[in-house]
Amino acid sequence: MATSAIPLSRADDYGDIDKGSLWLRNKRWDLFFLTLSVVVVPLPYALYLLGVRLGVDDDASRNMVNFFVAVAIGGPHMMSTFLRTGLDERFKERYPTLIRSSIIIPVIVISLAFLNLSLMLTFFFFWASLHVLHQVTYIVELYNHKEAKFVRRSSLSSFSRLTDYAIVLTSLFPIAMWKISQGTFEIGQNDLGEAIPDLFQQPENPWFFILVSLIFGVALVSYLAKSSYEYYHGILNMPKFAFVSLTVIVAFLTPLLPNLDTAFQGLNTWHSFQYLAITFYIIKIRQMVGDLDESAPLVARFSRRSTDARALYGFSAALLIGSAVIFLLVYALAGIVRPGIDGNSHFDIAYYTAILSFLWIHYYHDHFLFTDFEALDGAHSK
Repeated sequence: MATSAIPLSRADDYGDIDKGSLWLRNKRWDLFFLTLSVVVVPLPYALYLLGVRLGVDDDASRNMVNFFVAVAIGGPHMMSTFLRTGLDERFKERYPTLIRSSIIIPVIVISLAFLNLSLMLTFFFFWASLHVLHQVTYIVELYNHKEAKFVRRSSLSSFSRLTDYAIVLTSLFPIAMWKISQGTFEIGQNDLGEAIPDLFQQPENPWFFILVSLIFGVALVSYLAKSSYEYYHGILNMPKFAFVSLTVIVAFLTPLLPNLDTAFQGLNTWHSFQYLAITFYIIKIRQMVGDLDESAPLVARFSRRSTDARALYGFSAALLIGSAVIFLLVYALAGIVRPGIDGNSHFDIAYYTAILSFLWIHYYHDHFLFTDFEALDGAHSK
C-alpha cells in the first residue's frame, strides 16, 4: 500500500520518537501534552472568579466559561472521536452495531432534558467521571504496554496494574461522596441530590463517604508502597508515576471547590487537551504506516495539511456545527414545550442537549477505542 505520510519525526514540533525510553513519544511531548498540562486545570475557575469580580452575574460567568471551554477544547475533543470511528471505514466494519446504536443516545438526551434535567445531569456527572478516569487508565496502560513490549520486554505484575487502576478510579470520589451525603451536590442551578436516593444522603450518618474514603485510603497506601518498592529496585516507570500521581492529586482536590460545574470544567480542559494529543498522534501514526488513506480518506486529507495537527483540530472544531444546530432548535422548542421557563433552565436545557447528544456518543465510542493498547505500536516498531 502506498503511503504519502510525512515522516513521523516531522509530524509536529515536539521532536523525534524516543523508542528506547519509557515515554510514549518522548519526554518533551509527554510532559507538555499529558502530564504538566495539568497547569490548565485552574484556568476555567480563575476565569469564572474573574468574571464575578468584574461584576458579571454568577450564573452568567459560569455559563460563559462553559461556552468558552466547549468551543475552544471540549467540543473539538468530543468531535475528534469521530475521526477514528464514524469517519473510519475500518472501525465501522469492525463495530457496525456500535455505530447504528449510537443514534439512540440523542433521543435519550433530548427526552431527559425536558422530563428530568437533574436525572440527566446526575447520570452525566458519573459517566463523565468514569470516562475521564477511563482515559487515565488507558494512558497508564499505554505506558505499561510500551514498557513491557518495547523497553524491558517483561510483563508487569497484576498487583502493580491493579494498584494503579485502584488509585486512579477512586481518587475523584471521596469529597464528592461527602457532598452527596450532606445534600450539597449541585451542578450550577441543578441540585443533583434530587435524583440520588436518600440512602446515600444521610448527613448524620455519612456511611457511603466513609466506605469510599476507606477504599481510597487502602488504594493510596498500596500505591505508595508499590511505587516505593519499584523505586528501590530500579524498576519504577517514572513517566507513568508522574502522570498518575498528578492525576490523583488533582482529581482528589477538584470536588472541594464550591462551584462544581466550573471546577469540573478544569478537569475537562486537561482531559480534552490530553485526548486531542493522543488522538492526533494515533492518526499521524496511521498516516505513517499507510492505512489512513484507504480507511479514512477525508481524515487523511486533513492530516496531511499540517505537520502539527492544526488542520485536524480545525476539522474537529468545524464538526461542532452539529451541536450549534441542536442548541438553536432545542432553545427555540424549550419555550414552546415549557412556557414560562426561567432563563437559566432555558439555557441549560438547550446547552446540555446540544453538548450531551454528541458527548455521550463520544463516551460510548471511547469505551471501545480505550481497549486498543497497541495503537502506538506503529511508531515504536518502525
